Amino acid sequence: MAPCGIIPAMTSQAPPLIVLVGPTAVGKSARALELAAALAGEIVSADSRLVYRGMDIGTDKPSPAEQARVPHHLIDVLAPDQAFSLVDYQALAHAAIADIGARGRVPLLVGGTGQYVWAVVEGWAVPRVGPDPVLRARLFAEAETQGATALHARLAQVDPAAAARIDARNVRRVVRALEVYELSGRPISDWQHKQAPPYRTLVLGLARPRPDLYARIDARIQHMVEQGLFDEVRDLVERGYSLDLPAMSGLGYRQVGLYLRGQVTRDEAIALIRRETRNLVRRQRNWFKPDDPRILWQPADAPTIHDDLITLAQDWLAGPACAPPSGPV
Repeated sequence: MAPCGIIPAMTSQAPPLIVLVGPTAVGKSARALELAAALAGEIVSADSRLVYRGMDIGTDKPSPAEQARVPHHLIDVLAPDQAFSLVDYQALAHAAIADIGARGRVPLLVGGTGQYVWAVVEGWAVPRVGPDPVLRARLFAEAETQGATALHARLAQVDPAAAARIDARNVRRVVRALEVYELSGRPISDWQHKQAPPYRTLVLGLARPRPDLYARIDARIQHMVEQGLFDEVRDLVERGYSLDLPAMSGLGYRQVGLYLRGQVTRDEAIALIRRETRNLVRRQRNWFKPDDPRILWQPADAPTIHDDLITLAQDWLAGPACAPPSGPV
């Protein structure tokens, strides 16, 4: 019996959407390519950094050969200095998924940016409050001078519900919540609600033992450095893209930026990338919890994982009969 698509759909006749999630370096990209090839599917990226052109090595962007093998969407859609918000992503993702389904193909939403994934899958109503660069700069400056905890305490005063959900260390999300409040006069939590999405959704998750995952992360970072990560960031700066851009705050880019500014050595920058990637894995765990009953977790290191994922997806697509998902791995 196939696993249920346990994200409630708008209607029982809703088109299918297969979602593949998990922490960075767990192996999502390779498995997604196999799934898409087996299911006549196309991949919709749910990665907050793959949208930027020219940022290839540090984002571990799918190669041209991989993108030729299976169509990918929401990759290389804007320059690093262009503004891009959750509401922008959500609109583009829904459009891509609808286009794929209209052509008789199977959409696969794949990535580790939890906010992007759940905004689409859960049907979030995202505040349509545009960014204010001056206000953001002031709030980030306050976080620098007064500390992230103080900024988070400010948020707790005006929007305790949002503060309870947002980690104080995630300054960017704290700033966004304060920005929405100051510009609209309403807490961001008042804006946010969920509605049943127009999809019948199967959420597959990949997991690995922590030591194995960390070893893969170290190997990936070493490969990025060997492929020219430092040169990629230097080239972006030489082309006029400021290290202070939101796009350049991503893993790898921010740490190499510190090196280019002379604030750390090359080896220290690499060590920072390793440390911050491990921190990212812990944050991703908050978005994709091992005990989340909506996610059908699978061990990424299982010898049969290739066939297991394809069988799960094919059985789910084939009919309405379903069984509850297995427990966490």
